[in-house]
This record gives sequence, structure tokens and C-alpha cells, in this order.
Amino acid sequence: MTLKETLISKCYEFASERKSHIDFQMKEIKEALFEEIKSSAGDKHETGRAMLQLEREKVGNQFYEVEDMFEALNKIDVSAPSTAVHLGSLVYTSQANYFIAISAGKLEVEGQIFYAISSSTPIGKLLMAKMEGQEVNFRDQKFTIEKIA
Repeated sequence: MTLKETLISKCYEFASERKSHIDFQMKEIKEALFEEIKSSAGDKHETGRAMLQLEREKVGNQFYEVEDMFEALNKIDVSAPSTAVHLGSLVYTSQANYFIAISAGKLEVEGQIFYAISSSTPIGKLLMAKMEGQEVNFRDQKFTIEKIA
């Protein structure tokens, strides 16, 4: 497996774990809501149901975020050459190494550390379409793109 394929695999793992957690939360909310409906009597239960509905909505939004993660990962073509930073690029800089995919945090592969970031994050937006040798300013720090793969 190539470095990119390994990183994508780790990102899929991250998204799958998030999805499992969200599925579990949704199940618990549904069960709690069912219990609330069974024992409804008065304002206290109305408030409880309203709180559970809000929680269900919040978890629903998280579910859509995870679906977006899978969608982004499915768009990555590991064989596409990278002359400029794009979705799926490995970006080696004088500060850190980045994998433009989803926001999955710090990933270690083959003794190297990469930060899996989304192209919609502040640093991701700055890196997109940049070329090797270009400088980037981020949060009062200057760094150079040394290599794009």
C-alpha cells in the first residue's frame, strides 16, 4: 500500500469510528424519547422531550458531517499527479506535513507525521492551489511548501 493509500485508509477508519459513535448516540436518544413519550405527564416531560428533540437534531447534523467526510474521501484519486495542492495531496512544508482530505487530526505512517486536514479549514484554504517553493503565512508563521505528492 502506498503512503497515500495508507493515509486514506486511516481517514476512513476515523470517519467510520465517528459514524459508529453517532449511530450509538442516535439509538440512545430514540430509546430515551420513546421512554419520555410512554411516561408523559405534565410540563416536566414536555421539556424533556424538547431537549431530546434538540439533541436528536444536533446528532443528525453530525451524521451529515460524517457523510460529507466519506464523500470527500471517495473523491480522492491516489494516482492523480500533484503539481499544485488539491484534494488528496501530500504537502510537505518546512513546518509540518499535511494530507488534504478530511479533518482527522494527527496521523503517523511509516515514522512520518501528517496532519489530515480538510480543504475547507483555514490552513487547508491557504494551501489549496499552491505550488512547491511557495511561501504561506498562517497565524504569524511563515513556512515554505517543500514538496507536493
